[in-house]
Amino acid sequence: MGLFVVLAGFFLALASVGVFSATGQNIAQAKQKYNPAGSPIDLSVLPPGFDCSQIYEKGIDRQENFRAGLIMIACGLAEGGSAYRRSRFFGNGFSQWIHNLLPTPLFIGGPDVDVILPDGTYPKVTQSESMAWGGPNNTWVVNYNDSSTSPSCYSGLSYSTDNGATWHAGHPLCSGHGTNFGGPIAVYNAHLGMWFAGDLATGCGGTGVGLWTSPDGITWTTGACAHNSSNDDRESMWVDNNPASLFYGRMYISFNNFTVGGGALQIVYSDNGSIWTGPVTLNGSLIRDIQITGDLQGSGRVYVAAMNEGGGGLTTRQNVMYRSIDGGATWTSSNAGPAFQGPGRQACTQGTFFACMFSNPITQWRHMGAGQPAASGNVVSLDYAACGQNVVCSGATDHGDIYYVRSTDSGLTWTAPVKLNTDTGTAIQWQPSLTATQGGALFASWYDQREVNGGADLNCTVGLSTQPCYRRWGRVSLDNGVTWQADDMVGRALSPLPAQPDGAVQPTYEGDYDYHSANGNTAIGGWTDGRVIISGTSQQDVFVNLVPLIQSTPTPTPTATATATATSTPTPTATLAPRLTPTPRPAPTLRPRPSPTLSRQWWIF
Repeated sequence: MGLFVVLAGFFLALASVGVFSATGQNIAQAKQKYNPAGSPIDLSVLPPGFDCSQIYEKGIDRQENFRAGLIMIACGLAEGGSAYRRSRFFGNGFSQWIHNLLPTPLFIGGPDVDVILPDGTYPKVTQSESMAWGGPNNTWVVNYNDSSTSPSCYSGLSYSTDNGATWHAGHPLCSGHGTNFGGPIAVYNAHLGMWFAGDLATGCGGTGVGLWTSPDGITWTTGACAHNSSNDDRESMWVDNNPASLFYGRMYISFNNFTVGGGALQIVYSDNGSIWTGPVTLNGSLIRDIQITGDLQGSGRVYVAAMNEGGGGLTTRQNVMYRSIDGGATWTSSNAGPAFQGPGRQACTQGTFFACMFSNPITQWRHMGAGQPAASGNVVSLDYAACGQNVVCSGATDHGDIYYVRSTDSGLTWTAPVKLNTDTGTAIQWQPSLTATQGGALFASWYDQREVNGGADLNCTVGLSTQPCYRRWGRVSLDNGVTWQADDMVGRALSPLPAQPDGAVQPTYEGDYDYHSANGNTAIGGWTDGRVIISGTSQQDVFVNLVPLIQSTPTPTPTATATATATSTPTPTATLAPRLTPTPRPAPTLRPRPSPTLSRQWWIF
């Protein structure tokens, strides 16, 4: 999530709020023990009181934001990013020429667009992790992490006022709340007629949630601190935009607060964006905040998807869905589907709490299996990534598949999982997103490797610009998840596995989420893409596309009759749930596809 730079003044602020406390002797010990030759972090800037021994006590190793990541780098428990292998073949002109000779295949949605251009100066070129939202006047806004303006800010925001045809990138959230660490959130509040965007920021208690507002998605002014804290992480935001709801216009932000219980799951809410109620604690200890959403049909129900990560690494996971029916004041919870083995290739070597999807030549792309919830009427949906076999995933041949679970009684009970990717090989799929329309159309998308190695697993080389690694794929349902159309390509090109070359960011970072949303019958989704080559290296940009979701009027879902009761947060059982075979579906109508031969495995540089 958020990005971060080591500044003397900032660490003094940390010391003042009690994040670190130690003697001057600790500084000398840290310099001697943790500052290897060539480290991008100069420990001489650290103030008295910095103590690396408190990293585990404070939960720094379990956080996803880049403030935590750079603390890990400073203490020698992780290294910063660096340049990787560069292309020695095929320049930009040649690959574009080959691409133009190929027939155009069919895809889900419209053209994809790199929304972050122009990029920064290498190696400050990391843009990934995004939240996208649509509003009036054909306006769309994408908030994302961006290292190009470091050290003072790590946020980027792009907008389109012509329904996604063209995009304008900038850094409007880089002033007003101190140093912006990223961790993007963005919504349009229809009741207030106002855009809201936010990130983690020093001006909100050290690492709290700061907001900015805009009347049009173009010009932005500093807003309120939604939550003041020295140690927030993984925030998410949703607004109830249905005029029929009792809570029309109410905005909700969920997050993990690492000053409470080692990462308590909490939410705050507001009707005007200036005064925020809470925090309300959903769980008093660490259960990972995944994303927050709510019913689009006006019931006022709000849902927070969370994940028990089983202590980290490649362990058993359990999705948990929290529900509020009174505007966020009180919450109940249920297990959203069975326990499952987390996806990945091995535990990340830098930040061992997390699982990594690749390990060539270093562990890369941390991901624990989290997806995204969506809700329309009584139907609540959730997608997620699990190991492709029911074993500890380091011993699997298929390191990830995408699954979908569904509740038809507003989150009280859940169906058995259905696998969304239908390939028959061992290629890895990971980090899915999901959104719904008010009418009950769903769009799920994920990272997918099936095209690059004949359908078999490939441990891609980080940053190698000549090696295709994945494409964004997706799938659409027009009946609220009862049936699904064929899975298909979303991204217009294959992507190498992008490097993270910025030395002030952990190298395993590729973005921790891609929040999708829908405006009317159009969905928008972003993803991390490495097709743009800088200094001979594949690196991270944010691409998006718009997906029309046209459907007939859905059959109303039955009203739930069960009564929710408060339950404690479930703990995953040690007994692994058996792997479920997806329900057979009729064979889809064949459509043109790019040939799997090497001649079609090209991407635009």
